[in-house]
Amino acid sequence: MLFQYKCPDCGNDMKFDSESGTLSCDACGKHENIDNYPEELKTARFTEDEANEYHCESCGAVLITEAETTATNCSFCGSVVVIADRLSGNLAPAKVIPFTISKEEATQAFKKWCRKGLLTPKGFMSADRIKGITGMYVPYWLFDLNSKVQVDAECTKVRTYTRGEYIYTETKYYNAFRDINLDYVKIPVDASEKMNDELMDKLEPFPYEQLKDFKTPYLAGYIAEKYNYTDSDLLPRAKDKIKEYIESYIHSTLSGYHSIHYKNKRINTSSVNSSYVLLPVWMISYDFNHSEHIFAMNGQTGKVVGKPPISTSKVSMWFGGITAGTFLALKCMSFLMGGGFW
Repeated sequence: MLFQYKCPDCGNDMKFDSESGTLSCDACGKHENIDNYPEELKTARFTEDEANEYHCESCGAVLITEAETTATNCSFCGSVVVIADRLSGNLAPAKVIPFTISKEEATQAFKKWCRKGLLTPKGFMSADRIKGITGMYVPYWLFDLNSKVQVDAECTKVRTYTRGEYIYTETKYYNAFRDINLDYVKIPVDASEKMNDELMDKLEPFPYEQLKDFKTPYLAGYIAEKYNYTDSDLLPRAKDKIKEYIESYIHSTLSGYHSIHYKNKRINTSSVNSSYVLLPVWMISYDFNHSEHIFAMNGQTGKVVGKPPISTSKVSMWFGGITAGTFLALKCMSFLMGGGFW
């Protein structure tokens, strides 16, 4: 079963419009509320030959998709399709954050970001080599975690004072015990095998207050993937993501001491709840100097992440400027102190 959303007025494909939050038709300008979309126009049955093969009802072409794809476009006629059987049962997302940044806005925001690169080549800053920009709903698991922490530590406070001709250092030792209960909500971990984990982590945070109950019309006009990894598979990664915060909190409860020696530290983190959600990401392919660079943009906040090329000449000039500035500052200091010029 594939879903296609046809315009009630002209019969052309409708896509989810990030600005209005409705299904819109590019051909006639019709807008339709996703909750009021006519059911008789929504569902179109496709002949399924194989697990990854479908027939486009609009033009009859065979659509070959990867097993993880849940929404795509027909390569021949451009029709928007949502593969319903890959969004049901355990594969059905609980929530989705819809795109609020359109393709045009994403393109302009990326060009603006490129122009801010102080150490990138001049040709890259012009942002005129965008090879492709694709809106993609990336599968994530959101974890609610609880950490029970018990800490035994030996801490010291050091005081230095003078008495007569002697300087004394006094060290006091304290045994400290902490029993801590920590709750963390909506810890995101991307569940797609294709996506670069480091890139996806840097896209955070997403505005989770914008989470909406999942409905297939949100996917119309975008590519979507289903998860490759279950919540059980990704729980260790979720725990790793909060380790630094746990350590920071423990340390904050022991402030005021000059040294802390942990004699025993027990941290037990468990999953309270996990939700399968789809989050909006613009994937940008940039062709520069015969090499493809991949960037990602948060489809809600506009945050751009990725590794742009670096100009060696600009780096040399930058370090040269720092060296010259330091040299000049030292000369001025020497002159003011009566040392004259070097």
